[in-house]
Amino acid sequence: MRSSLLQAIGGIDTVREALIDDCALAAAIKRQGGHIWLGLSQRTVSLRPYPDLATIWGMVARTAYTQLYYSPLLLLGTVLGMVLVYLVAPGAVVWGAIGANPALLGLGLLTWGLMALAYWPTLQLYRQSGWLSFALPGIALLYNLMTLDSARRHWQGKGGTWKGRSYSHP
Repeated sequence: MRSSLLQAIGGIDTVREALIDDCALAAAIKRQGGHIWLGLSQRTVSLRPYPDLATIWGMVARTAYTQLYYSPLLLLGTVLGMVLVYLVAPGAVVWGAIGANPALLGLGLLTWGLMALAYWPTLQLYRQSGWLSFALPGIALLYNLMTLDSARRHWQGKGGTWKGRSYSHP
């Protein structure tokens, strides 16, 4: 980001109290007329380590329901969308194999394979094993669970907690 654009939006203080600071920063840039590029890059480095599932879970559970604007309807749509896109294909593989239904098994394998193929270039860019592309359904299941946990935390009044501050529904 150019320093002139950062100054135009009021500096980093503009997003200091935001739970999802990167999204708040992007929104502030867009309001100022700036452009946001969303894409893959090897030049970006995260300053916050997420070395294991517990830290990733905490980050997603802290922010996911906030990103959905605390909306049960958006939560439902997100979960159903993730199930349809990522979990139906492996489900079809399992049910096709169990039920000896070659058409369902074949369609499930084809869909899962195409999903893996679409993810493969991203894994290659980041020098990860291409076999991880077949893990997308498991990753989606975990992400759904994290998102539901995020909503549960907010419904229980715990909200998001970050750097010793607790954020709740505005």
